[in-house]
Order: sequence, then C-alpha cells, then structure tokens
Amino acid sequence: MLVATIGTCYFIELFVLPQTIPNFMEMGHALIRPSLRGAGMAYLAVGIIGATVMPHNLYLHSALVQSRKLQRNARSIRGAIFYNTLDTTVSLTIAFLINAAILVLAAVVFYGKASVTAADGQVITFGDDSDWIRIAYLTLAPLLNATAASILFAVALLASGQSSTITGTLAGQVVMEGFMHWKLSPWVRRLITRGLAIVPAIFIIGIRGEGSVNDLLTLSQVILALQLPFAMFPLLHFTSSRSRMGEWASRGLLLIISWVSAFLITGMDLYGLPELLKSAWKIITGA
Repeated sequence: MLVATIGTCYFIELFVLPQTIPNFMEMGHALIRPSLRGAGMAYLAVGIIGATVMPHNLYLHSALVQSRKLQRNARSIRGAIFYNTLDTTVSLTIAFLINAAILVLAAVVFYGKASVTAADGQVITFGDDSDWIRIAYLTLAPLLNATAASILFAVALLASGQSSTITGTLAGQVVMEGFMHWKLSPWVRRLITRGLAIVPAIFIIGIRGEGSVNDLLTLSQVILALQLPFAMFPLLHFTSSRSRMGEWASRGLLLIISWVSAFLITGMDLYGLPELLKSAWKIITGA
C-alpha cells in the first residue's frame, strides 16, 4: 500500500502536475547515452545499482523458487520457474521505476533552487549544507502539504528499512543453511546479521555526528554494488552448469545478457573504486 501510494503520487507529479513535469526528451537521451564524466557521477551510479539490486537478494530470489509447492516433474518445475521469474521481474521493475522517479523529481525540485513551495503554499527553504535525507520528502511537497509529505515519506522509509533488514536476514539464512549447512537459532542469526549492519553505522555517526548520515548511506550502497560481482559470478557459474542444473541450466540469450551484465557492473565498480576509497576515508576521518 505504501509503495502504491508513493508510486501514485510520483506518477501524478511526473505526468500531471505542471511544475514538476520533466523534459522526457532529455531523460530518454540520458538513459540511452548516460554520462559519467561529472565529479562523483560514477560513484553515485554505482550506488544506485547497489541500492536497487542488492547482492544478497540475488541469492534470496533464486532460493524463493523452492518455496513453491512443486512436483518433481518438468511441468511443475517449469511453472515454478516461470512464476518466480515473473515475481522477481515485477518487483525489480517497480523498484526501478520508484527509484527513477525519486531521482528525476529530486533533480526537478532541488537542482538550482533554494526553496520548495508545498501544495498548501508553504515555502520550505534549503541550502548546500542541508541534510538531504531529511528533506527528501520535499519531492512530494508540490503535490501534498509539507506535513502529509513528511509523514508519508517517513513511514515509507521505515517500512523500506524493515523490508531490507528482513530480506538481508532471510538471504543469510538461505546461504548459511542451504549452501554452507550451518544451523543457527533464528535469534542468533538475526543478532549477527543486524548487528553487523547497525554497529558500523552507530560507530561512524557517534564519531562524526548526524552530518555524516547522507554520505554514509551513499557509501553503504556503493559497497553493496562492489559486492555484486562476488554474488553474480558464482551464481551464473552454478546456474549455467549442466552437471548441477541438468536441462534447467541457463543458456542462450539469457546467459549472454547475464554475463554481459556481470562484466558491465564489475567494470563500473572498478571505475568508481578510487572515488569510493576517497569517500570512505573522508567519512571515517572527517578529512
């Protein structure tokens, strides 16, 4: 419901509300021929990939096919693979569209401006030193009043965070129990996985203060993208193996697109690595 509500709001802002309708010709040109030459552009692009895909979800989505009640015959397995592929494609497409809408509206609402006018006429000012996480809800302000926009965005952000931590825990369970055959109590597994996620953030914020939150969030997304090749290459190797997958091994166009995507993401990771190291040093030391 939250995704549908925010998605509807963004749809209205992108296609109906006059002051926030973007230049679709420019968007199409940028989508076909993206430019990463600007300062920090490659770093942000890598972060967007990491935030949208997330390496642990590759394992989780692959394992979800086994959660369906399927018979051990070709027809049942083919149906399970089809519906699982449909589930994954729909969810990732929605994630892509929502993330793209946020990015486009952030450019329309914030770029080159010092204030935003909410639907109720309230003017909210911001500057270069603004905390962009705290004012991200203003992308909804042209359609909603400031209070409604902030509440909706905050609740959606909380739900999004819970969803991410749950999928992270489930993916850890899939890998530890299904692949490595480690048996842990659920509370121990949750304590370990969530502790590894939360403790570094608390440590950095404790040293640097709240001003580091936005940079820390971007860095975490870039680190997720850097981990993608370590998930993609083994997964592609296993799923294309005839000895392991038999007649269900990946082949043809799907296999070509998968390997091209893996090498493309790896190339972008290597291209953005110097910026990652600089940003990590800056966040940790404050230099």
